[in-house]
This record gives sequence, structure tokens and C-alpha cells, in this order.
Amino acid sequence: MNLINNVTMLAIVLTGAALIREREHGTIEHLLVMPVTPAEIMIGKVWSMALVVLVATALSLLFVVQGMLAVPIDGSIPLFLAGAALHLFATTSMGIFLATIAGSMPQFGLLLMLVLLPLQMLSGGTTPRESMPEFVQVVMSAAPNTHFVSLAQAILYRGAGLDVVWPQFLALFGIGSILFVLALRRFRAMLK
Repeated sequence: MNLINNVTMLAIVLTGAALIREREHGTIEHLLVMPVTPAEIMIGKVWSMALVVLVATALSLLFVVQGMLAVPIDGSIPLFLAGAALHLFATTSMGIFLATIAGSMPQFGLLLMLVLLPLQMLSGGTTPRESMPEFVQVVMSAAPNTHFVSLAQAILYRGAGLDVVWPQFLALFGIGSILFVLALRRFRAMLK
């Protein structure tokens, strides 16, 4: 499950750091004079960073996990990567949202510690969710990591198909959409 934690961390950090760097260097203003909307700018950031992390995930899974370590994978790698793409949509949106809250790169780093540690520790990847208090389980059902861990374990370990993991796909799409809308609102407000 370290691969899952790395996917989350990379997506949030890369996206947020890129936005903060552009704001600090003034290149956001260059984008604003172009004939693009804030939504188009944000979509470009979300999917460019997500694509980088998705390619790294696929290469790690194929060449390191299956190739060098010879770990058998029971499920469909394309289905896992589709779930990873939805997860990346949610986490890159979260990265932009956090970057709009932070005023500088050091503040963003501190904010990441407050967000990433609970996401990773309480998502079910390191500690079973069933052993957590019910309140924590309910709260963590709003986190994209929880659903991604569940679908990744089902697909990669147990060979589950879409008929089993569709609720996690739906949850990731919903959470990602909400995070995208919230991040877009903050991004628009930041540009004014």
C-alpha cells in the first residue's frame, strides 16, 4: 500500500507546489491575459500533474512490482489505473485547494503535514478501518484515499472487477467533483 500513499502524496504536492510557485513568480498573471478561463487553467493543472503521476504509477507497478519484485497481481491493471486516474482527479483538486489556502511554500508544507498524515494513516492502507472508532470511519469516508485503498486492494489482491468496485469509483468521482468545485471557487477568488 506504499504505492497508494505515494500516489496521493505526489499528486497533492506536485499540483499545490506548481500553483504556489507560479503565484510567487507571477506567471499566473501571464496565464490570465490569455484567452482562457480560470476553469481551463485549473483543468490543465489537474490533468497534467495527474498524468505524470499516473504514468509513474503504471511504470512502477509493471516494472518494479511485477518485474523486479515478481509480485503476482490477480486483477486488471487497466481497471486499477482507471481507479487511480479518478483518485488523482480528486487529490490534484485537493492540492490546488490547499495551495489557494497557503500563502507561501513553507505554509503549504505545514498544511500538507496536517492533511497528508491523517489521510495516509486513517485511509485503511496501514491500519484496518474496522479497528478504528466508528466516528473516524464515517469521517474518513469523505476522503478519496479511503475509497482508493479499498478499490486497489480489491483489484490488485483479490482480482475484483468493476462489478465489485463500482461504488468506490462512484465515490471517487463524487469526492473529486466536490473538491474540484471547491478548488475552482478558491482559485477564482485568488485570481481577483
